[in-house]
Amino acid sequence: MAGPRQNRVTPLGELIATPARGLVYGNRGCLHDDGGRIRRRYNGRRWISCRLRFKDWHRAPLMAPGKFTELFFLDEATAFAAGHRPCALCRREDYNRFLSIWRVLHPEQSGADTVDAQLHEERVDPETRAHRRHDAPLDELPDGTFVLHRGEAHLVSGNSLLTWSPAGYTARSVRSAGVLASVITPPSLVAVLRGGWESLVPLLHPSAG
Repeated sequence: MAGPRQNRVTPLGELIATPARGLVYGNRGCLHDDGGRIRRRYNGRRWISCRLRFKDWHRAPLMAPGKFTELFFLDEATAFAAGHRPCALCRREDYNRFLSIWRVLHPEQSGADTVDAQLHEERVDPETRAHRRHDAPLDELPDGTFVLHRGEAHLVSGNSLLTWSPAGYTARSVRSAGVLASVITPPSLVAVLRGGWESLVPLLHPSAG
């Protein structure tokens, strides 16, 4: 029996193979070859997050040759950390609300192309193509933000930091004040979270509660 596909996304945007299931679906173009093997980290700037179910669409077979690579995330906080924004088709209401917030943050920008260009600049280091991080005071970050703590991705939740895993959040540690954090979530998406983002897909996996 074949093992799990390499199409689960970590907060750092990496693609891993795991039997654990996620609550959010998405894509960033065709990343696999005709044999279903991952060959690139992304293909284009349009990185979106979607609903697991939409109308009566049946997504099979996965990783079909020449088609986009179906990706899965633990929750939307994970998708945001990786740099994905709401889909304009299956999450139209979320997308419109997202754009309205975005226009306040970036008045000179409008439309998906400008949003995707800005997010791509914030999430990908142009030299290494690795996930870009930025520094910010830990105690000023909104819930739902991801930071790198002790070498691992952690979710900011109230006065705590929750350790991310493919199956859910595990260990809980104290969120310290007066500490400069290495932030995984792109700055513009941190700003969206700061406004109290709510959407059609789960922002947080139940294990965060």
